[in-house]
Amino acid sequence: MVRYLSEDIAMSDLLIRLTKRAPSDYVLTCVRADGSTTTQRTHGESAKSFPFHDLTHFAVETVLGHRQGFYGLVCDGWQLADFTQPGTSARLPDAAVANEALVGLFDGERASGTQWTAAGFNDSLAQYLKTAGRAPAAPLSENDLARVRAEHARLAALWHALPVGGTLELAYARNP
Repeated sequence: MVRYLSEDIAMSDLLIRLTKRAPSDYVLTCVRADGSTTTQRTHGESAKSFPFHDLTHFAVETVLGHRQGFYGLVCDGWQLADFTQPGTSARLPDAAVANEALVGLFDGERASGTQWTAAGFNDSLAQYLKTAGRAPAAPLSENDLARVRAEHARLAALWHALPVGGTLELAYARNP
């Protein structure tokens, strides 16, 4: 079973395929506009949470227009394995570091079961970026957070409904 979330997948910069092979077996495949692909398979306990992390990236990057985040770098030719190599964080642009930190904050919020305020997100993000020696990020509003949460909830519901063997396809456009 395949679900398409865009009628115009052929016009996207990146086709993101999330495949549920088993409850603890997940495959992420990204197909660039030029036809090149990168794939990563995750097994075990992390395969239960990684789809939601990847969906958070999609929600943050599309809702907030962060085009230099994880999927933007994949569009630029990064391989999924590149993100797991030692020293990767030093090679990331400031915008990608901020995006990853923001995704981590959303993941932490979901894990805690408590919705954080925009002030809490902004303070945590600013402190992280300052400690990492990175440029500050634009502050988020309560509306920004609500829109990202709503998009993530929609995507997570589709993922939960997907049967084993099913693939969720998302079209990512750099310049929507």
